[in-house]
Amino acid sequence: MTAPVFLVDRVGDAAGGTITLDGPEGRHAVSVRRLRVGEEIVLTDGAGTGAYGTVASVEGKDRLEVAVSEVRTESAPAPRITVVQALPKGDRGELAVETMTETGVDAIVPWAASRCITQWKGDRGLKALAKWRATAREAGKQSRRLRFPDVADAATTKQVARLLAAADFAAVLHEEGAAPLATAELPATGEIVLVVGPEGGVSPDELAAFAEAGATPCRLGRSVLRTSTAGTAATALLLGRTGRWS
Repeated sequence: MTAPVFLVDRVGDAAGGTITLDGPEGRHAVSVRRLRVGEEIVLTDGAGTGAYGTVASVEGKDRLEVAVSEVRTESAPAPRITVVQALPKGDRGELAVETMTETGVDAIVPWAASRCITQWKGDRGLKALAKWRATAREAGKQSRRLRFPDVADAATTKQVARLLAAADFAAVLHEEGAAPLATAELPATGEIVLVVGPEGGVSPDELAAFAEAGATPCRLGRSVLRTSTAGTAATALLLGRTGRWS
């Protein structure tokens, strides 16, 4: 089994030295995972750099020292994959973030589509966004990633349209899309942006706005996926097609 991953503020050039892991991450490592001296561990800043080493000492219930043997830095992946995720109802938003993160998405943009049952407003919206970001961090650690996905602030339809217009490839996942995503021509570099609609579907006005921005309606397959799983399936398809899973 691969070494567990924990998040730190900064890794730096720590090869041959030590890094202290404390606070909530240290408590999780010591009291929950019960790591002991000599066990392998990875510390990452979540931005592509990881310190690989072993536990050198354990202090109390929430602190340990890591002897770092190697520091690795992953370059930003290409092409970059962003999923614009319409707000699902209930806890399906966190499910979508979790599985997309585990699969390998690079960025997630929450979208307040017109047909979303859930709407993020005021403190409730801030709490929901914080949950999405915490889910991405935990899923990033669980899946042993060094570079965690960015979870943006909730976007309006106009903001999503601007994001699509700036992309190298943009598509709206739609069951009536004329073109299959599996055969769409993809860029080797740059930015791919996919839009996943809500349970009630993308409205005609939204489809028109996104088409004007250059986004093509695409279908995944014969079955219709839920909004909480479509982004994960599409991300997996693109990671395979672009060679990022090779």
